Amino acid sequence: MRHGFANKKLNRTSEHRKALLKNMLNSLIKYEQITTTLPKAKFLKPQADKIITLGKRPSLQTTKILMSKLQNIQSTNKVKKKLSKRYEKRNGGYTRIIKAGFRYGDNSPMAVIEFVDRDLEAKKVDKKKKETKKDQKDQKEEKKSTTA
Repeated sequence: MRHGFANKKLNRTSEHRKALLKNMLNSLIKYEQITTTLPKAKFLKPQADKIITLGKRPSLQTTKILMSKLQNIQSTNKVKKKLSKRYEKRNGGYTRIIKAGFRYGDNSPMAVIEFVDRDLEAKKVDKKKKETKKDQKDQKEEKKSTTA
C-alpha cells in the first residue's frame, strides 16, 4: 500500500526528481508556458502554485525560501515583482494544464502547462530578432572600417 507517499516517482531517483522540478519551475517562470509530458505537468502544477503563493508574501524570509527552491535570482525576482503583482487578487489556481495529444516517438501523453493570464511576449525571451539585409550590410561596413 502507498499510504503516506504524496508524490509520483516519475521513474527517477530523488535527486533527479528534485533537479527536474527545479529546472521545470525555472523554465515555467521564465517562459510562462512549457510543453511536457502529462505526468510531469501534474507533478509541477502544485509546486508552481506554491511558489507564486510564497512570492505574494513581502518578506526577506520568503525571498530566501524562493531562492533556495529555485536557485535562480532572475526567476526569484520575476516571481516577487511581476507574478505576485499579477495574481494579488487571485486566491490560487495560477496555472492550467492543457492536454496536447501524444508524442510521436513513444506515444506518451503530452500537455502544455501555463500561467493563467500569461504574458504572450514571455515566450520570446531568448529569441533574437531577425536582422534585415540593410542592417547586415551596415555591420559588414563597420567591420571593414574598423579593420582598415
